[in-house]
Amino acid sequence: MKHLPMPAELMVGGVILVDKPYNWTSFDAVNSIKRIMYAKIGHCGTLDPLASGLLICCTGKFTKKISEYQKLPKEYTGVVRLGATTASYDRETKPEGFKPTEHITPEMIAEAVDKLTGEIMQVPPIHSAIKKDGERAYDLARAGKEIVLQPRPVTIHEFEITKIEMPEVHFRIACSTGTYIRSIANDLGALLGCGGYLQELRRTKIGDFSVEDAITPEQWKHHWYPDGVLPPKQKKQRQPKPKPKPKPE
Repeated sequence: MKHLPMPAELMVGGVILVDKPYNWTSFDAVNSIKRIMYAKIGHCGTLDPLASGLLICCTGKFTKKISEYQKLPKEYTGVVRLGATTASYDRETKPEGFKPTEHITPEMIAEAVDKLTGEIMQVPPIHSAIKKDGERAYDLARAGKEIVLQPRPVTIHEFEITKIEMPEVHFRIACSTGTYIRSIANDLGALLGCGGYLQELRRTKIGDFSVEDAITPEQWKHHWYPDGVLPPKQKKQRQPKPKPKPKPE
């Protein structure tokens, strides 16, 4: 565990590594920190509510580094469930199109994984925040409108299958920013001919930052205020207006 900065340091500027809990939005996690430290804060890349793991938050003058951190490669671990598909490519929507998986072998999975490794063209999920004609794709999808998203280039640096317990396939992926792991799950199922969707996801790394050095919002609160007593919010001091210069006669 690396040094855990205190609020006084973070008021000036620093990095907070948050282990976002399952079923929290990224906004929930950032806002919970903001409420207890009263500093300017922003995060470097969202995580879906159904995912957990590393969320980088920057405070003070370090908020200028957000765009830099957003471009860093990511690493994830998770589980793909084979044998069905969902509209969202994860558990947010109901599974459908059930198919048998008994015939799927480790060799078939390895062959499909190989096709999804390296520089690939990926179609994002329609249940995503990508804008289509000025609107969020997930808003259009939830309204029942037909959406066609164009494929985009992404790089899958590593795609490792860590365990197979059919119909569940456990994995670790290192990838470029902008990669949708939900799309990887859907594409894996499509290549195997049985369908698949993302059942679990955890972000473990962003560049050199690791979730092993992160703690949950509740743990940050306990670290900063072990007695549970939060300091009162400090009012910003207004700077006096400069006196107008005398007009030359």
